[in-house]
Amino acid sequence: MNQKMSVKVCVVGAGRWGKNHIRTLHSLGTLGGVVETDPDRMEEFKQQYPDVQFYSSVKDAVKDDFDGFTIATPAETHYRLAEFLLENKKHVLVEKPLALTAAEAQGLKKLADKNKVNLMVGHVLLFHPAIRKIKELIDSGKIGKLEYLYSNRLNLGTVRTEENILWSFAPHDISIFQYFIEDNPIEIYSRGGIFLQPNIHDTTMTYLKYPNNIVAHIFVSWLHPFKEQRLVVIGSKGMLSFEDSTQTKELLYYEKGIDWVQGEPIKRDGPTEVIEYENVMPLTEEMRYFCEHLDGTHVKISDGQNGAEVLEILEKATQSLMHDGAAEKKAAPEIKKRNYFVHELAVVDDNVEIGDGTKVWHFSHVQSGAKIGEKCVLGQNVNVGNNVSIGNYVKIQNNVSVYEGVTLEDYVFCGPSMVFTNILHPRSKYPQVGAKYYKETLVKEGASLGANSTIVCGHTIGKYAFIAAGAVVASDVPDYALMVGVPAKQRGWMCECGEILPKFDHKVTCPRCQREYKLDDKNLKLTKDNPNYKRD
Repeated sequence: MNQKMSVKVCVVGAGRWGKNHIRTLHSLGTLGGVVETDPDRMEEFKQQYPDVQFYSSVKDAVKDDFDGFTIATPAETHYRLAEFLLENKKHVLVEKPLALTAAEAQGLKKLADKNKVNLMVGHVLLFHPAIRKIKELIDSGKIGKLEYLYSNRLNLGTVRTEENILWSFAPHDISIFQYFIEDNPIEIYSRGGIFLQPNIHDTTMTYLKYPNNIVAHIFVSWLHPFKEQRLVVIGSKGMLSFEDSTQTKELLYYEKGIDWVQGEPIKRDGPTEVIEYENVMPLTEEMRYFCEHLDGTHVKISDGQNGAEVLEILEKATQSLMHDGAAEKKAAPEIKKRNYFVHELAVVDDNVEIGDGTKVWHFSHVQSGAKIGEKCVLGQNVNVGNNVSIGNYVKIQNNVSVYEGVTLEDYVFCGPSMVFTNILHPRSKYPQVGAKYYKETLVKEGASLGANSTIVCGHTIGKYAFIAAGAVVASDVPDYALMVGVPAKQRGWMCECGEILPKFDHKVTCPRCQREYKLDDKNLKLTKDNPNYKRD
């Protein structure tokens, strides 16, 4: 891992963190120069690194042919130094924060793009092997859909007088969340306490809500009895935990969660797995990454845009903090206003589509991912499961649960307390979770499912079929079929208008609406429609 590299980097600032840049770059064989204004400190480093060039001014250093520069000076100097180096078309890595404002950071990013050089910010934890491993596990789908993250960064001491705890500790965690989620929060609020110094918060709790219903919080404090640096990432299939403040620094995967089975929340409590990750130093990996991109290839991790986004989030959190935690919401694009009704005692989750004219009555619940068409009616105590698709003009009477895997086409009628299933052999003791266990059910256009009937999953109910009250359907149902009994058997044919068709051999005309049908290989087909018919 310590293979020497041919590029040369100059470090600006040899203070508390700059000395780490110097040591790390020297171990990589890429340390070429140091800029330090303190003569005593410069002399000390000259003795340690006799083959390195030293400068008292960055204006002198930039005249030499260094491949890149790192900046590890006080935060208030970052913008000025970075701007000068970028204007001279130098690749630059700036320690956090990239600047003191998001506007300054965006200006540096634009300057880097203009001069076609790389700009990185020193969010070193993005190069921690455990954080990189967590990102890999999220992207691979091991934990399922990302849902919730939290980070605790707590300690006693390291109190700052020039910045509050939010600006001192939270940038690390914000950068990690941005790295994992790859999107910006749409809602931010922060609350905290001031105890040691006027107007400087010593502890804060910051809430962030991201698109796709991802929620996160960051708890930071320098008034805490013990050190804790814990990160927890929760998904729909499993959970990850990493505590950097422990000796073992284990990354753990918990096969835990909540599954909805037959409309009931079932706890999943599987084994805990220790996830192995590479034992490398984050700062070494960060510097190596910077050096590897000094040929001008674009950096994708901890770039200028990431640095600007972190500052923007910090600014919004600070605004919220100074206004007693009032939520600061990012302006969302204007959404087409929909004309539908949801009773105040109904619950409609995020990420749901409901068409114009639809009514959702009291005690009903429409779950995330569901799509409901226009002019539907959902009666009392109706549950529509995740990702269910319901067409237009559908009527679902009281006490019906439409589980995931069920699709209702236009004009379907579901009578009171009728039942859908989505698993063939359910066991409470052995929950069957996942798409491979679900059997899909399709109810085609115009079909009617009588009160207290049951539709066993994995079957198709044909268009305009009629399932009698109390019937149990355990096989596919043809178009226009009348099904009665337990198990349901065909007892005749139904017209589209709802009239029972008279007995016939090959052809039949509905006595009510005059539609004509023909029996073709045991399937009834409409041969003459009557679109102008209106039932009395």
